[in-house]
Amino acid sequence: MADIQGSYDDLFTAVPNRLAELLDAGDTGGSVAVFVDGEPVVDVWGGFADAGRTVPWERDTIVNVFSVTKTMTALCALVLADRGEIDLDAPVTRYWPEFAAAGKERILVRHLLSHTAGLPDWDGPVEEIYDWPAATARLVAQAPQWEPGSAAGYHSLTQGFLVGEVVWRVSGRSVGEFFAQEIAGPLGADFHIGLAAEHDRRVALTVPPPGRDEEYTASAPGRATPAAGTALRVRDGNSVAWRRAQIPAASGFGNARSVALVQSAMACSGTLRGVRLLSQAGCERAREEQFSGDDRVLGMPVRWGLGYGLFGSTYGWGGWGGSLVMIEPEARMVVAYVTNQMREPADDNRGLEIVMSAYDGLVGLRA
Repeated sequence: MADIQGSYDDLFTAVPNRLAELLDAGDTGGSVAVFVDGEPVVDVWGGFADAGRTVPWERDTIVNVFSVTKTMTALCALVLADRGEIDLDAPVTRYWPEFAAAGKERILVRHLLSHTAGLPDWDGPVEEIYDWPAATARLVAQAPQWEPGSAAGYHSLTQGFLVGEVVWRVSGRSVGEFFAQEIAGPLGADFHIGLAAEHDRRVALTVPPPGRDEEYTASAPGRATPAAGTALRVRDGNSVAWRRAQIPAASGFGNARSVALVQSAMACSGTLRGVRLLSQAGCERAREEQFSGDDRVLGMPVRWGLGYGLFGSTYGWGGWGGSLVMIEPEARMVVAYVTNQMREPADDNRGLEIVMSAYDGLVGLRA
């Protein structure tokens, strides 16, 4: 069995065992954390940080978690909303007047968070996503593909720029700066949106699925082909330009510990380790259903809250390649799984399997 490092409560033995099984089945590396009441009951890691399997995954190894980053960007917006600085029911143009171009006057801030704004596709060159003014200018010029709020279509790359520009207009800080100063810093969380060069040595580059190379681009689980818009390759996500840029829908770097720590604020009514990020009402706002039905881009049924996917009594989201965070507010539990090993989306249930193994421990904890 693969060697698993770290610590865990004996009630949650199923979690490190599941990680070991995934590594034994061929995965390169990864980490898992389970927090209950804001404290870790599982904090484990194993495998390798490189495709050549020569560099062990360490305690401080970090990885691109792709769309798990959306939950961090949403949290920034929810914090500002809780402070009364953003009105989620206001038109985006209240904060970003130029956004009114091309018929977008009726798009509300909540539409940006719930993938219902009608701007799901990035149709510019990949290089423009590294240039914030170019990216936001391209979105200003786009017309919505449907009546805002009437349908949902996963805003894979665009959501981060849309929400992030509102954060910047309101706070005077980029999403990366706001997140670092108001959330990660106070909590002591090793998560970054826009990664400084000093952290490069700790990054586990993404490994394509077996039989694929760095030209690999993903399709959504419910689709046979990639969605419209510019395709994103593994090569892009592994580039220095990607790490340095702030791409708030997809370029966050962290480990399972830092993901679970940050999102534990949502599980613990907004206050964690003496740090009050937002009110209980502000946390519950994330779970307000904005859309339920077939997502036009993902090609499958989805329930969207404000910045999070809703799954029964839980909420969270996953990223391209397999990383995932799930919040169980009733148990005040957060489960996070991050990995550098991609699998084909249609065949990837690793995050769900990790979550289910954590529930085994929760049953014991409640007994």
